[in-house]
Amino acid sequence: MNVKAVFIFSDFEKAVTNLRAAAAEAESPLEIDGAIKRFELCYELAWKLMKEHLSDSGIICKNPRDCFKAAKENDLITEETKWLKMIEDRNQLVHCYTYEQSREIYLHIKSTHVNSVSHFYKKIKKYYSKNNSKK
Repeated sequence: MNVKAVFIFSDFEKAVTNLRAAAAEAESPLEIDGAIKRFELCYELAWKLMKEHLSDSGIICKNPRDCFKAAKENDLITEETKWLKMIEDRNQLVHCYTYEQSREIYLHIKSTHVNSVSHFYKKIKKYYSKNNSKK
């Protein structure tokens, strides 16, 4: 088993839990900003976990777009278009300078991205969860 993927999975698992909680509970501007940062972390961990997991199958992807396409082809995610929208939102956040833009992206996070990330987590945990891993 890919040791790097196991470590990334452990961080990803915590990040998904934190993102779900933040998206469900955020009300104040500070809490919403925190939820956005949790999304950014979750996004980075998700694509890096996909990259490592796919490399174990001999599939090399070097960027999120390629990893999301390969993940769809290998049944790790079901809706590639939603993941491609995540790339767009993540890139906009890096260059987002207005309150309105950040809140619009937060609505995407809350309405779509949390579900997509959670679905990926359910698929990938069978490979890396301590309770399910092969010894």
